[in-house]
Formats: sequence, structure tokens, C-alpha cells
Amino acid sequence: VEVVVIHRNAFPRVIELSTLTNNVDLWRAQGIGLSEDGRTVSLTLPEHNLLIGGEPGSGKSVALSVLISLVALDPRVTLTLLDGKQVELAAWKDVADLFVGPDTTEAVQALTYLQGLMETRYDLLLREGRRKLSPDSGFGLHVLVIDELAFYLRGGKKETRERFAELLRDLIARGRAAGIIVIAATQKPSHEVVPTWIRDLFAYRLAMRCTSNDASDTILGSGWAQRGFSATSIDPNNRGVGYLLA
Repeated sequence: VEVVVIHRNAFPRVIELSTLTNNVDLWRAQGIGLSEDGRTVSLTLPEHNLLIGGEPGSGKSVALSVLISLVALDPRVTLTLLDGKQVELAAWKDVADLFVGPDTTEAVQALTYLQGLMETRYDLLLREGRRKLSPDSGFGLHVLVIDELAFYLRGGKKETRERFAELLRDLIARGRAAGIIVIAATQKPSHEVVPTWIRDLFAYRLAMRCTSNDASDTILGSGWAQRGFSATSIDPNNRGVGYLLA
């Protein structure tokens, strides 16, 4: 039996600014926040993808900013940003290799490029007799961040959004071994917005506060709310707090 005695509030209303200034090695586990017992929570992003969901104002944009800041501090990582709201990720535009706003056609072009990059890397791995990229491969990681996933999956012409969904599914399913990481966020966590055949490919899930158990389960997976893990229980004043499945 392990007993944890908490002597302080693990979720203070004000958190000190980070002093992280050195280069980051994204191949290693990186601290992204605090657990409820005050310990640092770290994630290893290579070979994993992350889905973030929650109601408006729950802290998704801040969570994305924490992750993007880590990506930006690794000089070997290339960053692609898709921002369905145009302004949420605009602050990171200058450190991104490509920035796409609320234009589904341009978003499809960006994913098509990444799919081609993935195929090129797989050809290289095949020639070299390797199964996946490693830190000494000579190729840096490529991170794709999508804010407001609902815009690209539900907006625009039907054939365009279906093409986007298929490209995204392919990148999430096959991109891991090629060093491509997908981080996506949505403020409308429903089965219609995030189909299960896309959600279930994300190894990591972060559910910020949601308005219903179904919305929480859309992010974490079916059955978690029934087991007592529902993002509806999060205090609305605790922005940036969520259930992390990782």
C-alpha cells in the first residue's frame, strides 16, 4: 500500500513562470504539468499522439502552448500548425515551418505534404533495414499541432473534409515510426466531431472540463466516466486541469 500525504495545494491559482530556456531534447520525457499530488507529470511524445478536448475556456490553448513551447525549444524538430480559429496559435507562427488558418483546402495540402514526407522516410527505413526512426537517424521529429479539430472535420465541402479525415487518420496510424507526432485539440468533444476510428488511434488523451459524461468519454474512451473518471467533475474555476490518459 502506498500512502501519499499532500501538504500543499497541487493546483494553485497562480503558478510561477517557467525558467526553461535551454534546448529541449524531445526524444526524452518532458514535464508538462503537475499531478494532483504535486509531482511533475512527464510525457514522451515520439511514437505517440495526443488528443485534447474540453469545453470553451477549460484550458486547451494553454495546454497546447506548453507543448508547443517544448517543441520550439528543440532545434531539430519541425513544426506544422493548423489553427481553425486563426488566432489561438498565431503567437507561435514565427517558430513554425508552416502555419495554416481556417482554410480546409490549405489544411489538406499541408497533410498531403506530411504524408509524402512520411512515405519518403519509410522508403529510407526500408533501404536501411530499420523499423523506425531513432534519435541518431539524422532526421528530426516533425510535430503537427491542430487546434479546433472540429473546424476541419465538420466544415467546408464534404469531399474536402473527408479527404482531411483520411489523411489525418493515415498520419496518426502510420506516422509514429516515421517521426511524425500529431497533437490535436477540440472544444466540441462529441462522436460526430471526433469519430472513434480517429480517437482510438491517439495513445495519449487529455480531457479538460467537459459538460457531459459522453463528451468526457469521447476524449478518454468509452467507460471511463462510469468508472469515476469524468471531466464533468472538474471545478470550472480550475482552468488547465484535466484527466490525462497516458
